[in-house]
Parts: sequence; structure tokens; C-alpha cells
Amino acid sequence: MKKIQSIRGMNDLLPDQSPVWQYLEDTARQLFERYGLSEIRFPILEPTELFKRSIGEVTDIVEKEMYTFDDRNGDSITLRPEGTAGCVRACEQSGLFNQSPRLWYMGPMFRYERPQKGRLRQFHQIGAEIFGLEGPDIDAELLVMTDRLWKDLGIRDHVTLEINSLGTGEDRQRYRTALVSWLEERREALDEDSQRRLISNPLRILDSKNPEMQKLLVEAPKLSEFLGDDARIHFEQLRALLDSTGIEYTVNNRLVRGLDYYGKTVFEWVTRSLGAQGTICAGGRYDGLVEQLGGKSTPAVGFAMGVERLVLLLDAARVVPDSIGRQVDAYFVGDEALRGRILAIAEQIRGLCPELRLLTHTGSGSFKSQLKKADRSGALVALILGENEAAAGNVTVKYLREESPQTTVSVAEAAVLLQQLLSQE
Repeated sequence: MKKIQSIRGMNDLLPDQSPVWQYLEDTARQLFERYGLSEIRFPILEPTELFKRSIGEVTDIVEKEMYTFDDRNGDSITLRPEGTAGCVRACEQSGLFNQSPRLWYMGPMFRYERPQKGRLRQFHQIGAEIFGLEGPDIDAELLVMTDRLWKDLGIRDHVTLEINSLGTGEDRQRYRTALVSWLEERREALDEDSQRRLISNPLRILDSKNPEMQKLLVEAPKLSEFLGDDARIHFEQLRALLDSTGIEYTVNNRLVRGLDYYGKTVFEWVTRSLGAQGTICAGGRYDGLVEQLGGKSTPAVGFAMGVERLVLLLDAARVVPDSIGRQVDAYFVGDEALRGRILAIAEQIRGLCPELRLLTHTGSGSFKSQLKKADRSGALVALILGENEAAAGNVTVKYLREESPQTTVSVAEAAVLLQQLLSQE
């Protein structure tokens, strides 16, 4: 029979890869807790209308990339292509907006794209959304928080920050009129994608990846020239706050993001270490989205980071601690007749040393073959229980990665040695 393969662009995460993902997720989780954010989880499937109304019907995501189908009741539902809309829906439905929540989430998203390195059809994001605060200080705090995350992960030297202001809806409408007029005069020079966007979403032309288009746009009108006082002051105050923290940034006048709900502050953290897929974290303000989805007017700001790209960057920067790739710290071997005793001692050690990753040998095998398996497991030490150790109530600790003599000690003393070994890493 023909073997069944995974769907293109939807990859398995194998055991040798998952420790780095867990390291990234745990680091992010701890960071969010330090900044007072709470975790929220919402469904992978949502009503299609949620994304049409939030992202925008004339965006590439809605027009080309969403996984949408009718369920058995004939209702149109969609695999979530991003997290913000679902988070807003969950908060409105549960009444969380009354508490001005600060939230974070992680999980899979889905877009039908051409799979390539760092861009998959099932991809994973870690995101944060903060509601009820309209000043630039919360925008700055989110950027300070992400800056701290890069430092915690050891990749700060590999990323740079780009910011821009999209202004208010009225600002963008004035700019759109001027930009369309300018582009219409140069229609023949536009590529096919930009000609299509000229009608449906002209601001997205600014984000074109075509080098020829980028050359043409150098002389295009700039959105910053059309900002009203509200958006201009907000952006100036944000820049002053970032300057006070020492966070370096570049103002990118062509940074517009791909989702219609953004306004005022937008930003991207980018890297040159991953080739074309250089954006690892992006976000901004979306003050009108809650009202757009049926709620009360609620200011909001947030971001999402791509887990796959961050894992690639961690690998490229070679900053993941060696201990992260090791799945076993200690491997317990012994006489087959003492298996019950080995299981009992293993549980005692796990109770005394909760962080220890301890694997007991199962199945048959001589001491020599068991020790070979212990070595191949990558464990730091082998714990040995033979007849002599069992009679004395001891266990032997054999070091596998360093030149230290093996020692026979009580179970409690073995747990102390193992704890000390882990603390040294």
C-alpha cells in the first residue's frame, strides 16, 4: 500500500527538535509572567466572518491563503491564519475587556502559502495583546519587553527594530488618495501584483518584495507627510520613550504590515541571518478592531513572533545551551533480578531531585551493554545497582562525560550529587 505522507507545508516536530522549541516557549512564558501578562487559549477554528471583518476582505490572507470550508451545518469556518482576531473575539465574548487585560498566547496558525524555509502552511506563533491603553507608553513597553526576550535568548545582536506610524484612518485615506494618484501616473512601470493592489489595497504596494518596485517607490509620497497631530505626537512620544531606554531603531516609511486593522504604531524586528524570511516579530496598534468586531471602542496593541523562524535564528546564532539538546541526565542500569528495587530507587531519586531527567534501563542486557546504552543516551552519569550496592542500600554514580572517579553513596547522597551536577550547567 502507498505510504501516507504529511500534508505539504505541515511538518512534524521530531523528538530531537522539540527541546529547542520548549526552551524558546519556556523563555517566552517566563518573560511574559515577569511583565504581568496572563495566558489565554482560544480555538483553532473560528467563523470565517471573523477574519473577513478583521483582516480585510481584499488582503492576500483572506483572498488567497485561508483554509476555509463549510461544516455539516453549512456554516463557513476557517482555520485561524493569525491570533489577534481570535483573541479579540474571546475577550469580547467573555467580558474580559472590562478588566483591561494583558494577554499572551502560543499555538499553530494556518495559511495556504508556497512552503519554503521559515514559511510553512502550518506555522506557530507566540503573541501578546494588551487592551484598554491608548498612550505610546504601552507601545514602548511591548518593544522593551521583546528587546528583553532577545537578550534572554542571546540573539539581541542578530536583530534590528524598524518602526513606523500608519496614522489614523483619516490620515491613511488622505495618503491613499495621494499615493494612488502618483502610482496611476506610473502604472506601466508597476508589476502585475502591484497593478492588482492599486485597485484593492494600494498601501500594500509599499511592502513589495520586488527590487524594481522598491526603486520606483523611492520618490513616492511618504505617509509621514500626511499624519495629523494626534498620530504625529503619538509617534514622536514613542520615539522619545525608546530613545530614553537606549533601544536602537530605524524609521521605515514603507512599513505598512499586511493586515487592515493596524493604525498608528507598527513595528517589525528583523534579522539578516535567515535570508529572505527576515521578520521574526511584528505588530502594532489596532485601536479600531474591537469596535469593528461589534464591541465598544477599545484601544489595543500587540505583536506576534514566528516560532519556526526564531528556532532557525537560535540555531544560526549557536546560542542554545548544550543542556537543552540533552534529553537524559542520568541512566539507571543494574542486575535484572533487581528491577523492582531499581524502579523504587529511581522514584526516590526523582522525588529528591525533581529537575532530573532519569531513564531506567528496561529489557535484558549485560552490564556492559547497558552502560553502552547509557553512553549513547547522552546522559551525564550512569547510576548502577548491583548486588553489593543493593545489600548496603547504596547506588554507584559513574560519570560519563567528565574525568571523575565513580563513587558509591547512599541514595540521598546520590541525589545531592546529581543536583550539584545540574546546577553547574
